[in-house]
Amino acid sequence: MSTFLTKAVMDFFIAFGIVLGGALVGGIGAVISLQPPTQTMLDVADRIKIWALAAAVGGTIDPMRVIESNFFDGNLSPAIKQILYLLFAFLGAHMGSELVRWVCGGSRG
Repeated sequence: MSTFLTKAVMDFFIAFGIVLGGALVGGIGAVISLQPPTQTMLDVADRIKIWALAAAVGGTIDPMRVIESNFFDGNLSPAIKQILYLLFAFLGAHMGSELVRWVCGGSRG
């Protein structure tokens, strides 16, 4: 598998795992603190998505610097790769939150 595709798949599953794991552990914490676990899991999954995205791509500033420095210098390939890495990580985080929503039986909205 190419280096680009390998990193993109890893970013996807890292973000997916962060959202799914955070929601599950948050649900356990809700049970221990006598809170409703379903609602807590839904809330955590929605709130943690942006952090899962940032963690999957290795921070928030460095990918933006790569995009900025390469895009404005006319070298589009690294900038496009970084944007695609962000997209894959976003898709992983979103699919993780949708899986939690599906398992919890939550509705959109």
